[in-house]
Amino acid sequence: MIANFEEKMAAPDFWDDNEKAQSVIAEMNAVKSAVDEYNKLYQEYEDASMMAELADEESDEELAGETAEQVTALVGKLEAFELQLLLNQPYDRLNAILELHPGAGGTESQDWGQMLLRMYTRWADKRGFKVETLDYLPGDEAGIKSVTLLIKGFNAYGYLKAEKGVHRLVRISPFDSSGRRHTSFVSCDVVPEIADDVEIEVRTEDLKIDTYRASGAGGQHINTTDSAVRITHIPTGIVVTCQNERSQIKNREQAMTMLRSKLYERKIEEQKKELDEIRGEQSDIAWGSQIRSYVFHPYSMVKDHRTSVESGNVGAVMDGELDPFIDGYLRSQIKSETES
Repeated sequence: MIANFEEKMAAPDFWDDNEKAQSVIAEMNAVKSAVDEYNKLYQEYEDASMMAELADEESDEELAGETAEQVTALVGKLEAFELQLLLNQPYDRLNAILELHPGAGGTESQDWGQMLLRMYTRWADKRGFKVETLDYLPGDEAGIKSVTLLIKGFNAYGYLKAEKGVHRLVRISPFDSSGRRHTSFVSCDVVPEIADDVEIEVRTEDLKIDTYRASGAGGQHINTTDSAVRITHIPTGIVVTCQNERSQIKNREQAMTMLRSKLYERKIEEQKKELDEIRGEQSDIAWGSQIRSYVFHPYSMVKDHRTSVESGNVGAVMDGELDPFIDGYLRSQIKSETES
């Protein structure tokens, strides 16, 4: 497989499309990393086996204890490696477009949106993923009204698809002078960044394109020209916006990529709905059907309602420690697919 990447990179026209070339290089590096990780884990397994044999032959309890600790650590590494290999759906390897939309509740919900924005940014940073803000609409007093992120990295969509749904916060509101407990909701939407070569039909006559002056979180982000772009897909009502670039042309290109991604996701959802109807399944996708609750008061706990994975360390979760929740969800999906 690595040889195929090297063959692509040796082609004379490889660097004609710089962005595509960088994507190929990133994918090749990810494959190389997986191979290196496998070799490393295999060597650790060999070492542990030799230690176990030696401890048994010499009846060395201290060495046996060290071996047990090494095996426990190795099992954890193997489980993480296994999950990485199981992300084999067609678009798992792609970049992810993540959107956050606060629900009703004004400043309280908008502040919760800002907290989730920080959480996902921290998670991405820890994985070495690159985060670009495609669209940002600040809240009236604090937080955000909406934000769209492009998270770049191998398997970014594969991991982050676990985060799609409604996230619920319970806490004593810092914006309530009476110190009352509030419940807030933010919707998280995640789609893969679909490349130009994927066949998604978008007719020009089906598009309504508006341009407007960009605005951001700070003065340095505000553009004095109508560079921001909003595209409405009339048949579906899907709306995408982008104000990341100072160039209207680049913003339009990025908005079209987002639109293709959303149309692809809609197509997949329709296919899934048809399969669910055939199977006789029903899914509640109402706003109140949260996938995860973050409770700050009267106790501290984050619980995923789909898998029952939970953590009492709320601070760590808000600092981006999401892997146990993502791991739990992806493994539950794999198990479900195997059983069906």
